[in-house]
Amino acid sequence: MRLNLRLSFYLLCSFIFSQCQEPSTHKQVQEEKISFQKEGTLSIFNEENLELATFNIEIADNPYERQTGLMYRDKLAKENGMLFIFESNQIRNFYMKNTHIPLDLIFIDQNFEILNLHANATPYDTQSISSLFRVKYVFEISGGLSNQIGIQKGMKIKYTQL
Repeated sequence: MRLNLRLSFYLLCSFIFSQCQEPSTHKQVQEEKISFQKEGTLSIFNEENLELATFNIEIADNPYERQTGLMYRDKLAKENGMLFIFESNQIRNFYMKNTHIPLDLIFIDQNFEILNLHANATPYDTQSISSLFRVKYVFEISGGLSNQIGIQKGMKIKYTQL
C-alpha cells in the first residue's frame, strides 16, 4: 500500500512538472510594422498663392484613425504626412503617446488657412498640444520640416483624396 501511494505521488509530481514546461511549438507574436499608404496629396501655398510644398498624405477621417494617427511608426519620409479631417471646427488637442518620431502639427481651419503650428513635438510626450483656435484639419509632418520649408500662419492648403 505504501509503495502504491509513493508511486502515485511520484507519478503525480512528474505529470505536474511536465505540464509546467513550455511546449516546443511555442508561437511567437510577430509585430507588423505600419507602413505609409498614400491616400492623397496636400499642397501648401504662401500668401502670394505660390506652391511652397506638396506632400503625399494618409488621411485620418474616422475616430480610430484619428486616435491612432502616426503612433507606432518608426519613420516618416519628408515627402509624406497625415491629414486629420474632423466633422466640425473645434479646438483640438493632440499628444505624442506611443509616437516614436518627432512631428510638426499644423492646425488648419475650415477655410484651409493655417492658424497655428507646433514644431518638433516630443516623442512619447503625453502633454496636450492644443490648436489654440477652432480648426477642422490637423496636418502632421516630420519634426522640424515646417521650419525648413518656411510654413507659417496665414498660408493655405489644398488637398485631394485618391
